[in-house]
Amino acid sequence: MAISLCFSPLTATTPKHYSRIPLYKPINPIFTLTTPKILNPNFKKVKCVPENSQNFSVIQEKPRWANWLSIAESLYPVYITVGGVVACLKPSTFSWFVKCSPTSYSLTLWFIMLAMGLTLEIKELTNLLLQRPLSILFGCAAQYTIMPALGMILSKILGLPPSISVGLILLACCPGGTASNVVTLIAQGDVPLSIVMTACTTIGAVVLTPFLTTILAGTYVPVDAVKLSISTLQVVVAPILLGSYMQHKFPKAVKKIAPIAPLLAVLATSLVSASIFSENVGRLRSSVVGMSFASDLPLISRAQNVLASEFGLVAVSVALLHFAGFFIGYLSAALAGFSEPQRRAVSIEVGMQNSALGVVLATSHFSSPAVALPAATSAIIMNIMGSCLGFFWRCINPTQPKSSLEVTDKS
Repeated sequence: MAISLCFSPLTATTPKHYSRIPLYKPINPIFTLTTPKILNPNFKKVKCVPENSQNFSVIQEKPRWANWLSIAESLYPVYITVGGVVACLKPSTFSWFVKCSPTSYSLTLWFIMLAMGLTLEIKELTNLLLQRPLSILFGCAAQYTIMPALGMILSKILGLPPSISVGLILLACCPGGTASNVVTLIAQGDVPLSIVMTACTTIGAVVLTPFLTTILAGTYVPVDAVKLSISTLQVVVAPILLGSYMQHKFPKAVKKIAPIAPLLAVLATSLVSASIFSENVGRLRSSVVGMSFASDLPLISRAQNVLASEFGLVAVSVALLHFAGFFIGYLSAALAGFSEPQRRAVSIEVGMQNSALGVVLATSHFSSPAVALPAATSAIIMNIMGSCLGFFWRCINPTQPKSSLEVTDKS
């Protein structure tokens, strides 16, 4: 705003007009906040109110249909739980899918990884790798050291049978699951870090999963690392690369499919997990009933018999594996000096495994059906535990940055 003075004579003569002489004129134009330009027409305009003018971050409001899709994706634990209940009460519901196994399991996992590739941009992945190499490297190293070690230790301490021990170790050597990204979002964790860690550990599974499984589980049964590696390459890395190529080659078509890809992947994972569980629920149920109701025992003794059964051993070992993974993953990230959102992302990524990959590898390369039990049971127990942890952390806000933007809808 310019400041000026106007001089006029004191006599009663005809007034003369003089030009205004500015005493101050701003060098630069006054800075004004404008609504950010939004490239995507599906997004509504947002109004930004800065708390600190030095740092700005723009948050775009999603359309209503995108919010509904996000809500449907976040119900993944509900789908898993319902599938597990149906598998227990009426296993024949999934018989049409089980009859085509293990081909049906492999093709479904292939589709899940393709959906992940369609939503994964290589350019963004590369940028995040360059910007945050230490945190990503730490999360990947924690994934392939903490969980495999826990799997071997628990199988020794609990005295698990060889087939269940191999299944638990195989599960522990699998990469992080895509469900960890949803749980990290619920827990207000570092979602970009979670997504990149999932992608990196999944690609690294081609070498690390067969290698670690051979070393840790080779003492129980023979493990063919080469065949495991080839299977992992076929059902994990190949569809991810194909999805990324399709995104680059046909961006318009992929842009229409990509929003529903995560929801389809969630439903497909639930189908595989429930089918595997229904395939083995008869034997698990008979072992529990035979040990708990064979005689008139007190309630505590019956509970001990249930825990000592095959179903009890699998459930307890899987629950302990994931619980220890969540705890040690968070503790290691805290000791390394990461922020609270990063700690939550690392904890969830370490504690949640790609159980669908464990099921496919177990059914394709091991003769005993009990090897697939830990991975199938994990799909239910892991997601219930992870969701509870996510909603618990959602009630505890992580450390907020000093500068932020308040976003309100104009309408």
